[in-house]
Amino acid sequence: MHLSNVSFRYRRRAPDVIRAADATLSPGDVVELTGANGAGKSTLLRLLAGLTRPSRGSVTGRPASVGFAPDRFPAAQPFTVAAYLTHMARVRGSSWHSWADRVDLTPLVRLPLRELSKGSAHKVGLVQALMGEPGLLILDEPFAGLDADTREALPGIVEEMAGKGVIVVVADHQAGLRGVPGVRQWQLLDGVLKEAVGLSPAGDRVVVEVDVLPGEAAEFLARMRQEGYQAREVER
Repeated sequence: MHLSNVSFRYRRRAPDVIRAADATLSPGDVVELTGANGAGKSTLLRLLAGLTRPSRGSVTGRPASVGFAPDRFPAAQPFTVAAYLTHMARVRGSSWHSWADRVDLTPLVRLPLRELSKGSAHKVGLVQALMGEPGLLILDEPFAGLDADTREALPGIVEEMAGKGVIVVVADHQAGLRGVPGVRQWQLLDGVLKEAVGLSPAGDRVVVEVDVLPGEAAEFLARMRQEGYQAREVER
């Protein structure tokens, strides 16, 4: 899958939100996309998914089946969880039950979508994205509002999908994929897509160790990743 000189603007004379992005994605790639609020991460995900067309440039080689989970699932629909997922399963010729079990959604399937908490509604979005064996899986802030068990399970699900050759792209400011082997780091800065520092040969890198208080570690790591550094927590 290739992004070639992809740019996007919302109006003809508005500035570009995405500027001349070039990238190649191969089967099994896992990408963690970071950037400040309003940097254009969700826009880039929609361009990758084919939900938005570039103002200039092209996206080619997109897999035929795309799973997309938005950052905020549209829960204001007149369905129960089960009815909605059953409808989506018919559309995709698939089943949703096993994925509902994986993200602990099964106890809630008889509830109307409108009655779900944000985190539970987010699980519905994840299940509909995962079903149907997508070749491209795009998750926009998938860890937001999730309970601890599902947060812990999600990196394993991403790794499992990548192992099947699925391209997985995740916009995430919570560093939830830090344990996934080989995860690529993309950063959006002023509309420019960059491959984050840390993927060059080992001889071109310098390792710096920083001590922080336990309660500050997650925020510090997330901030470093947003600034383009490869950062991880090490055990002692």
